[in-house]
Amino acid sequence: MLTKQELEEHWAQAEEIYLNHVSIDCVVFGFHEGQLKVLMLKSNNEEAWYLPGGFVLNEEPIEQAANRILKERTGIDEVFLRQFHVFGDPDRTKFHKETYKDNLFFNQRFISIGYYALVDFVDVKPMPDSFSEVCTWRDLNDLPEFQLDHENIFRTALDTLRLQLNYQPIGYSLMPQEFTMPELQKLYETILDKKLDRRNFQRRILGFGILNKLQQTRKGGAHKAPYLYSFNLENYRAALKEGLQGGW
Repeated sequence: MLTKQELEEHWAQAEEIYLNHVSIDCVVFGFHEGQLKVLMLKSNNEEAWYLPGGFVLNEEPIEQAANRILKERTGIDEVFLRQFHVFGDPDRTKFHKETYKDNLFFNQRFISIGYYALVDFVDVKPMPDSFSEVCTWRDLNDLPEFQLDHENIFRTALDTLRLQLNYQPIGYSLMPQEFTMPELQKLYETILDKKLDRRNFQRRILGFGILNKLQQTRKGGAHKAPYLYSFNLENYRAALKEGLQGGW
């Protein structure tokens, strides 16, 4: 962890270290105990919250920068990562200009490249950056006030996730290695923000041939123990090339 003086010296040289006018913002989704969650940071000495993000080093490829930023915030490599939008409203960095008015780097106009990431919740070790005091998961039904234009970035990422549900390995990336059918249905319901019929969901998802039914069951519940499933990754990838046809 850098001292306050070291941070000030670092950002004083930012124009020489980072690519000007370009930033990256990441919407990191995780799924745990039936809840879709998003990784957020709380500003130092403020109530405002924002998404993980950062800047691109000079001579650094954009994708490499996004992976570096995510590793710094989550502690994991090889994250499922997709670029989904570019944000360039002229007033989007007004907060930075007011807060860091003596820093030429932050007084530039920035466009931000938006990425969404899908991670296994239990693998993530949230780590704050130099501007934040907390980095933690927030439930989608309990989101705080966003700083800058980060609410728009988050909403756009969630809309993209819904649109790509049939074309990206979203279930595989968010679910644990073994799961029950009700747990998988809950993920789809949470992403789509609607209730799904249990029998129709099971019939459709099994019809795609992308799941392996295991011999083990989920123990410890009050009702009949449901069977565990895992994704057949080869079949899943093949099915996604054509898209999981039909609406939910």
